[in-house]
Amino acid sequence: MASQEEVFKKIIAHCKEYGFVFPSSEIYDGLAAVYDYGQNGVELKNNIKKYWWDSMILLHENIVGIDAAIFMHPTIWKASGHVDAFNDPLIDNKDSKKRYRADVLIEEQLAKYDDKIAKEVEKAAKKFGESFDAELYKTTNPRVLEHTAKRNALHERFAKAMNGNDLNELKEIIIDEGIVCPISGTKNWTDVRQFNLMFSTEMGSTSDSSMKIYLRPETAQGIFVNYLNVQKTGRMKIPFGIAQIGKAFRNEIVARQFIFRMREFEQMEMQFFVKPGDEMQWFDHWKAFRLKWHKALGLGDQKYRFHDHEKLAHYANAATDIEFEMPFGFKEVEGIHSRTNFDLSQHAKFSGKKIEYFDPETNQSYTPYVIETSIGVDRMFLSIICSSYCEETLDNGESRVVLKLPQVLAPIKACIMPLVKKDGLPEKAREIMNSLKFDFKCAYDEKDSIGKRYRRQDAIGTPFCITIDHQTLEDNCVTVRYRDTMQQERVSIDTLHHMISDAVNMKNLFKKIVS
Repeated sequence: MASQEEVFKKIIAHCKEYGFVFPSSEIYDGLAAVYDYGQNGVELKNNIKKYWWDSMILLHENIVGIDAAIFMHPTIWKASGHVDAFNDPLIDNKDSKKRYRADVLIEEQLAKYDDKIAKEVEKAAKKFGESFDAELYKTTNPRVLEHTAKRNALHERFAKAMNGNDLNELKEIIIDEGIVCPISGTKNWTDVRQFNLMFSTEMGSTSDSSMKIYLRPETAQGIFVNYLNVQKTGRMKIPFGIAQIGKAFRNEIVARQFIFRMREFEQMEMQFFVKPGDEMQWFDHWKAFRLKWHKALGLGDQKYRFHDHEKLAHYANAATDIEFEMPFGFKEVEGIHSRTNFDLSQHAKFSGKKIEYFDPETNQSYTPYVIETSIGVDRMFLSIICSSYCEETLDNGESRVVLKLPQVLAPIKACIMPLVKKDGLPEKAREIMNSLKFDFKCAYDEKDSIGKRYRRQDAIGTPFCITIDHQTLEDNCVTVRYRDTMQQERVSIDTLHHMISDAVNMKNLFKKIVS
């Protein structure tokens, strides 16, 4: 059986081979941690964005959208704390000359202890069979207790160092734990130092009049500085939300794991403005709603978990991540944060403008608190591809690679295939294609054997293949072949539109979320 690392390599190769994701500027040997979405990737990405956008804007009458500019006044980033506090703790290995995030090295060490514990439990489960009590074993087995004690001690020390921003202690932890550089295998480390992640550029026609500005490292500030504009023009009453999808940029030193951590990425964020004192109930509400949104896709409920933050950002009073089980472990795909009134207060202070909400019910003005939901489009894309990628051995001994994508998100919903390129079958196939293409992204394929055509569509996750044969001209029926089961069914052409619509309508997902 292939290791998770091997599977991940196959997924990356599959994404390139089938037009999902290409390395950026590839003919010039690429640009590290920058990727382009291909013809199938952009369709899947747009479908993810539509699923998120509609779940915010259609399902909530008190949430509206905006699209703020990437370039913003530089003082915004001073007010938000990004100029002074948007740093990663970095450490270099003197032998390999490679640079790492100190916190990531320690998190990977914690994951190793978790793996050791899981392996001990797995081994015991095989040995003792059905009567095995995993929880009891974890609290009584000496080896598990030893690993757990080491893990907890490291965790406590790490959390304290991160919260205290103690760079010397982070280095000490790396040395005490015997953490080695993955490339050189040595422990020859430099000191840990801070590195600001913002890209900067100049705006203006001459060097004398130019202004230093930043590429935004997050999309949230564009919402905060437009809070008053939206609230007044939309006559919005608290509680209400502002949603946005847009690009953000971070000069990541440790950019890796394919599209998981990139320098240019896309965020889907919603900032929900609430009355001070109500923030924790709304925090809980959005935690529950966002988890339902993820689970509605049917990728497997067990693949999700919440991870509460030990180190809170300078603006937060509560924070949690929704993590998804990737081939390289549970990783964050979405953050839900209670940001207090930090952002609006800071922008009021730095801009000199009054940013408050007048509550007609209480006759009082106050600065709203904010609950944020922030999800990475690219990470969401990766989680869907990883959980959908499937290698199957068929009854006849052949194998196939299939992407079992949620049908509603599939780049192509149906592929129309005339059995042969003659006898009026292509004409009939075109007729069917023309009747479906106004509502569904369809493909037309008449090249190669029908088996090869099926395999191609399996590999990009097309839910329905529709074959037109000689009998179609007599009975007005086609053969529909289903992606996941490979079952085939003879159906009337008149029912095709209804059948596809039923399967790929986002309404089905929305009903699951609000039920």
